[in-house]
Parts: sequence; structure tokens; C-alpha cells
Amino acid sequence: MTQNRLLVDDFAGAARVLLIEDDRETSRLVAAALGEAGYSPTVVSTGAAATREISAGAFDAIVLDVRLPDADGIALCRKWREAGIGIPILILTARTDVASRIEGLNSGADDYLGKPFAVAELRARLRAILRRRSDPSRVGPVRLGEVVVDLGRRRVTRRDQEVLLTRREFELLERLMQAGGNVVSRRELIADVWGDAAKDAEASLEVIVGRLRRKLGGPEGRPVIRTLRGIGYALDRDDAGRP
Repeated sequence: MTQNRLLVDDFAGAARVLLIEDDRETSRLVAAALGEAGYSPTVVSTGAAATREISAGAFDAIVLDVRLPDADGIALCRKWREAGIGIPILILTARTDVASRIEGLNSGADDYLGKPFAVAELRARLRAILRRRSDPSRVGPVRLGEVVVDLGRRRVTRRDQEVLLTRREFELLERLMQAGGNVVSRRELIADVWGDAAKDAEASLEVIVGRLRRKLGGPEGRPVIRTLRGIGYALDRDDAGRP
């Protein structure tokens, strides 16, 4: 894990984050970084302690390590979801293969971050899952022309066929959907999708927008994502709606 100087997150406020991590150095660094960014972290090192904290307190998000001394994090996540606990969960793990990521997301996690990780990326992902849960209007699938986007399940389909998006492609699409057809500046997109790790993001932004356009298509050759030169990007307002 690398450490970065952090600015206060817009979505932090007094947000309470339960950090479940048994490695003392990692938990110390992450807790300090979260506190610096404006969050209020509570740190535990076991699944049993985490379950007690969740039962006793109100948390806005959970950062969950997969390998704990008394439990498997993915099994814990599944158990909490089955019990009706809807707190956003970000899983941390050294297992970053596709099968493991799918298992983590299918267990009910909102996002999945591989170790080693940059603190800036952890902060960006935490901000994203808090943003998704903070807006009740975003519950349920949204149609963009032939494309249906289910933000809750992180699933995109086109003509009933699943469209596979990379993490940044999905987060970029998600950020544009939040704007509801309004323009999002390049600076805002880079800050929200890349976080503090934005050094080389300017060129990457154009590449990802191009890939999204090819994958999502558009009616009569009109792209789903519009470019406003010198300003930013927006979704085609005419295509947005519930399926």
C-alpha cells in the first residue's frame, strides 16, 4: 500500500466507517488516511468484533479485509447481506483474479480493491460507494437507448447481451449518469474517477470515453456520450429513462 497526502472528501462529512483489518500496520495507515480525509473510522481485527460493532452502531460504510483470523471476509459479507444489512461494503484482498472478484461482488460487496493499493484509490472507491447509496433516485436500472445500466448490480446490457466494462469504464459511465444529461467537466470526471491518482488521467479519459462509445453504441449513429469540446462530456439526454 502506498500513502498519499489526502484532501477532505466531499462525501466524508461525519461518515462512520468500520475498518476490518487484522494487519496492524495496514489498519493504522488506512485509519489515519480515512481520518485525514474527514471520515470517522472504527477499527476491528476479527469478524466477531465486526459483527458486534455492526449490531451496536450505525455505520455508513464498511472496509472489509478478506483474510481474517476467525472468518472469511466474503462469507461474512454474504452472511450480513442475508441478514438484511445494507451498509455499503468495500472488500480488500490480495486475491485479484477475475473469479475472486466475481465471488466478492456476488457475495453482496459494493466494490473490490486488490492489495497492494494506493490510499488515494481506496478513498475514491469509498467516495463512490457512498455516493451511490446517498441518492435514492438511482435505484433500479436505467435505459440509454439500447443499453440498460443497473448501477446497484454493476451490470450493463445491450440488446439483452451483457456488456463487459472495466472498472474505470463503469465508474465513468456511472458519474455521467449521476449528472442526468447535464455536462460533467473533464476536471470533475478525472477527480471523481481517478481520485488523487490523476497524473496521467487526461489522455486515459479520452481513451475510456472512446471505448465506452464503441461498447454502448447509440441510436442512428448518434453516440450515447456527447463531447462538448473544451468543457467535458454528457449523456445523450433523449436516451435516458427507465426500462
